[in-house]
Amino acid sequence: MAFLKIESIVKSFGTFLANDNVSFGVERGRIFGLLGPNGAGKTTLIRMITNIIVPDSGTITIDGNVVSPQQQNVIGYLPEERGLYKKLKVGEQLTYFGRLKGLSATESLRRGLWWLDQLDASGWENKKVQELSKGMQQKVQFIATVLHEPTLLILDEPFSGLDPINSDLLIRVVKQLQEKGTTILLSTHQMDQVERLCDDIVLINKGRIVLDGTVSDVKRRFRSDRVILEYEGDNTTLRTKHAAYITQATEGRMEFRLEEHSVTSNDLLSDALASVEVRRFEVASPSLHDIFVRTVTAV
Repeated sequence: MAFLKIESIVKSFGTFLANDNVSFGVERGRIFGLLGPNGAGKTTLIRMITNIIVPDSGTITIDGNVVSPQQQNVIGYLPEERGLYKKLKVGEQLTYFGRLKGLSATESLRRGLWWLDQLDASGWENKKVQELSKGMQQKVQFIATVLHEPTLLILDEPFSGLDPINSDLLIRVVKQLQEKGTTILLSTHQMDQVERLCDDIVLINKGRIVLDGTVSDVKRRFRSDRVILEYEGDNTTLRTKHAAYITQATEGRMEFRLEEHSVTSNDLLSDALASVEVRRFEVASPSLHDIFVRTVTAV
């Protein structure tokens, strides 16, 4: 039985149909990607999971229980719109959010200090939020979300404002939470992070599910038509002969898209061997970014 189960959800705002008979399940302890373009209905769905709004029809259950205000303490929700109090000190802020989730002031601060240390933010407890950068504030917001050790963690654009080093740090932390049994729902437009984190995905467009499955299965459904070439030498012949297929070209590296063209990967390899010194030649599966774009634009 799915830990989070979405069954036949319909939600309208006036004449606008935000969610149109949406159904899927998230297994316990999995990282599940909720994907889609802006306006697809993702945020509406998250707000129903967190009981901020209610569906017109259909049911949402967490661990077999229909979503209700009583389940708020099992959910940790990091919204895309951040909600920190800028004039409060970080320690005061974390204590406040912990107490909202039923923790004592002492326990809230203890956990907050532990998390600050885990996120390379020791000593921030006496800083006011308005003194922090956007990325630093993002770390504080994340800590406030996980302070009460939720069993269902919902992350909406969690990497916004983070540099690559801190994005990697957050990815490690999220994976550690998964290893401890936390079920995680991730909504983001950063497909590279989805590939690194998610076990399963569902892609919503115009309120309906247009693609779903494990990440590996979804990628297998799409033909491998992307070729990566790394080389040394003069690429003039390749650039001239295969200009129609080149999607990216930098010094020593080229990418080609062969879909719906008569040229094959063997043809390309033969031409590459005849004109440059090949260091790497790979027929790559399409990225989730490519799959996202192709699926959404085809609807």
